Amino acid sequence: MIGTRDPGSAKLKAWKKVAGKNATTGTFAEAAAYGSTLVIATLGSATEEAIDLAGPKNFKGKLVIDATNPLDFSKGMPPGLFVGTTDSLCERIQRKLPGARVVKCFNTVGNSQMVDPTYDRVEMLICGNDKKAKEETARILKEFGWAAMDVGDIAGARWLEALVPLWVRVGVARNNWNNVFKVLHE
Repeated sequence: MIGTRDPGSAKLKAWKKVAGKNATTGTFAEAAAYGSTLVIATLGSATEEAIDLAGPKNFKGKLVIDATNPLDFSKGMPPGLFVGTTDSLCERIQRKLPGARVVKCFNTVGNSQMVDPTYDRVEMLICGNDKKAKEETARILKEFGWAAMDVGDIAGARWLEALVPLWVRVGVARNNWNNVFKVLHE
């Protein structure tokens, strides 16, 4: 289920046809109440408002995968961050949803690569405060074709989010958005 302000939009009707008979749309609140695992993939500046519309009570006890980025385009390209490096949008989400188990994930790749990535042996960087939530996220990542690399507690989201303006610069320089940062290790 996708939560949106406009569940009946033409764009989402087209998505439902491609996604299959079990795909559905609803309001943010309906989607948050429906799912046992929730993915927040909103425009960074709209994230907290979307959570308010969804109803924070609908997130309690659930795994919440945060794919957002706090990009600030107010000065044009390339973007900066509206949270800086002493906080993160992920940490704001966790504070807004204290009963949820928030894991930062998917924010450092383009949406076309989130499932069945074309990269060879690349790990998705994740972080969060709940060990079991990170283990669940790692299982989801494996199903999607990724390995997971846990970079620690939720404060690590500051640095995952800070990578994204660089990711945008690489995309512009290459005129290609299928880019990923890879950790090389032995």
